[in-house]
Parts: sequence; C-alpha cells; structure tokens
Amino acid sequence: MPNIMEITDFSAPELDIYARLTEVQLLNREHPEDGLFIAESPKVIERALDAGCVPVSILVERRHIEGQARDILSRCGDIPVYTAELDVLTRLTGFKLTRGLLCAMRRRPLPTVDEVCKDARRVAVLENVMNPTNLGAIFRSAAALNMDAVLLTPACTDPLYRRAIRVSMGTVFQVPWTFLGDDYISRLKNLGFSTAAMALSEDSISIRDPRLAAEERLAILLGTEGDGLAPESISACDYTVRIPMSHGVDSLNVAAASAVAFFQLGLE
Repeated sequence: MPNIMEITDFSAPELDIYARLTEVQLLNREHPEDGLFIAESPKVIERALDAGCVPVSILVERRHIEGQARDILSRCGDIPVYTAELDVLTRLTGFKLTRGLLCAMRRRPLPTVDEVCKDARRVAVLENVMNPTNLGAIFRSAAALNMDAVLLTPACTDPLYRRAIRVSMGTVFQVPWTFLGDDYISRLKNLGFSTAAMALSEDSISIRDPRLAAEERLAILLGTEGDGLAPESISACDYTVRIPMSHGVDSLNVAAASAVAFFQLGLE
C-alpha cells in the first residue's frame, strides 16, 4: 500500500530532493553509493523500475493517485508518496511536472567498459557532449536505431540528470552505458572495435561508404556541440566520416547527426 502524505510544509527536509538539491548534490560524487536521480512521467518511471532502479519516494499530483500513477504506486511498496494539487507542486519544484509525477530513485553502480562492450557490435561514443537535451536525444536515437551501448567521456553531462532522462524518454535505462577513461580510443581498438569519427575533414569518407557497414564491430564517435571532436581524437580513429549535405549547410546538431549515423551504420 502506498504511504500517501499530504504536503503541508514546503520546508520539510524530506522534500529537499525535489525542491532544493541540485543535480550535482543528487549525484553525490563523494559517496556515489548514496547517489540519487529524479525520473519524471509514468513512462520514464516504468522504464526505470523495469531496469531494476530502486524508488525512494514519489511526488505526485493528487488526481493521478487513482489514475495514471496507480500502477506505478503499486510497484513501489510503502515508500513515501507526497501529494498536493498541481499548483502547489509547481510552486514547490519551480516547474510544471510532466504528467504530474516525479520519482526519486537510487543510482545503480555503473558497469565497466568491458562489461558494456562484451557482446556489442555497434557502440556510440560521446566526447564532451554537455547539453542534457542533446544527450537525452542521442540516447533515444541509440535505443531506436540499433546501438548496443553508449560510452561517454568524463566531461559529458550525466545521463541521469532529470532533463536528459526526460528527453530520452527513459531509454537511458534501456541502453547499456558507462563512462570512459583516458586513451579511450586505444581501449576501444583493444576490444576489437574499428573507430569512426563523425567530423568534417578533407580526407573524410561518406557515411554511405560500404566499408563502414562491413565492419564487424564499430564505435561511432560524436563530439561536443560547436567544436565537434578533438583533432587528436579524429586522427586516432580508423575512419573520418561525413554526412553528405546540401543547400550550403555544413553540419547538423550533434543529436540530429547521431540519428543519421545510427540509422545508416546500425545493425538490425
């Protein structure tokens, strides 16, 4: 049975998770075993629960308790469920809840690069992608377009930031992912991957080049917004790959480029 608790005091410490803690504070880098994240909307929360994430508490608009939140509440045991009308929740959190439901959940330990790549044939590698909206969109494309995993450099935004989770539609819980260390391109090659840098270069090949599709294992590298991949990363890769453009357009947003690359290079 859910433990329903009406919100009467905005300053109550148990509401800090939703109202006052920053994403960095939720991450808790000094004690990652105590880290939390916020999942928003029923579909996203369902995918997090399906992936084995453990709920800590829920913030829900009152009218959804017996509506679209009912099935989720039934899966969460007797954790605290804080509720009020939508205008109260909006004042508390500072934003309008998507479909009136937030869930605080515990972070799971990240897998190793070897674990994520063990059976993978196509992986997306994100270098310093810092915009949560772009990151979430890339994860959604990776899930839809046959990427087996996503690997991120340490400067990338956290895939479990609330906005990244929401934009991904919860696919951050479906696609295996982890963070890379230094000299990551050599690491990928040692794991048997050929590497393809998505970049504009004089020696780049078309994304339609049949050699790319023929690779047994391929890592597709995408760079940060604006600057793209670092020159040393491009030079270390086996291929430099371009998406053919028209009408004088020289490049796509990294999220849009990822969808094109995953569609063309993913394996069904």
